[in-house]
Parts: sequence; C-alpha cells; structure tokens
Amino acid sequence: MTYVVTENCIACKYMDCVEVCPVECFYEGENMLVIHPDQCIDCGICEPECPAAAIHSDTEAGLHAWLDLNRHYAQIWPRIHEKRPPPADADIMNGAAAKMAIFSEKPGAGG
Repeated sequence: MTYVVTENCIACKYMDCVEVCPVECFYEGENMLVIHPDQCIDCGICEPECPAAAIHSDTEAGLHAWLDLNRHYAQIWPRIHEKRPPPADADIMNGAAAKMAIFSEKPGAGG
C-alpha cells in the first residue's frame, strides 16, 4: 500500500503534506504534487494534512491510474522538501471539476 495524490491537488498545491512527510517522498510539478510510491512508507500522516483532500490510499477503488501518474512524474519532477505558499487562487480551485484539463507535465521548482 502507498498513498497517491489525486486530481484535486491540481492548481491547489497547498504543500501541507510536504511539511509532515517523514521520508520526503513528494515531488513537485508546475501545478500539482505527486508521491513516489516506492519511497512512501504508508504512514498516512500526509492524508489528513491535505486541505484539498487530494491524498488517498492506493487501496481505494479507482485509483490505479493515479498511482501510475504519481509513479511516472515522481521519476522526472524534482523532490520537494519545504512547504511554500499555495497559488493565489488555490482556495477558488479547491473542489473545481475536470482539473485534468489544466494539468501541467512541466516540473516545479523543487527544493
């Protein structure tokens, strides 16, 4: 079992999860974060910390595609160690529908 970041992180990217992760398994894209499933120790600390409720256990139904997306981008995006402020419109985007349409494959700043 591992945890995965799902669609609601897109354009929210609050980063509260980064601050509590004991193994630093988060990676940053331009407009979302992902978890490296091979580095996640399944502690679950990050899940309740996410203001967007975008982190879920990969054992939940229908999350296989999100596990694949997290694995793929964790291999090419930079690792993120420190929480930074979310985008200015994060609260507006939290809960918005069909956010995959604005998903960016570009890496974030990392750090």
